[in-house]
Amino acid sequence: MSRSTLWRILDDADLKPHRSVSWLNSHDPAFEAKARDICHLYVNALRFYQHGRLVICVDEKTGMQILQRAHPTQLAQPGKPEKREHEYIRHGVRVLIASFVVPTGQVLWHLGPTRTSEDFAAHLANVVRQLPAMQHYDWVVDNLHTHWSLEVCRVVAAWCDLPFVPKGLQRGVQRRAFLSDPTHKHVLHFTPKHGAWLNQVE
Repeated sequence: MSRSTLWRILDDADLKPHRSVSWLNSHDPAFEAKARDICHLYVNALRFYQHGRLVICVDEKTGMQILQRAHPTQLAQPGKPEKREHEYIRHGVRVLIASFVVPTGQVLWHLGPTRTSEDFAAHLANVVRQLPAMQHYDWVVDNLHTHWSLEVCRVVAAWCDLPFVPKGLQRGVQRRAFLSDPTHKHVLHFTPKHGAWLNQVE
């Protein structure tokens, strides 16, 4: 079969084998309920804020290369384009942990070399110090293990004036249940599996 015949057949069938699109289904059985819960927070964020309840989205961006141009950029001049040197100097990799306060648009962030449980808990503590005093805080996070670590449980227990009992928080399911308890002053709302796009700071 000639090349032109093959392409004519593919064209008639409206097939383009050279193109592909990635997609991923979430098989989380509670996808709809979790998504509805998070969207409810966003839709009502301003009203909640006016009544002492604050919605915050938190996430990390990892593996960001810190690069510096080896030579300064020469600015554009009349009749001449800007000139940029292609060589650069590497200054390692950094992790950005950011919190987006939904009703106000405020962004609070930390840039560091790692994203450990301790880093995440320290970021949360730093954010709380900068937020207005509220009766209730809702945190939207994804399912990364550092978001439901023992260290995060320790911080949330202190914020909520609750006893911190590590023996009762040894398993992940116990920690997630503790952190998402709606009776607490600080509640973590976990996005569904493969639903991290529901997090506004993503």
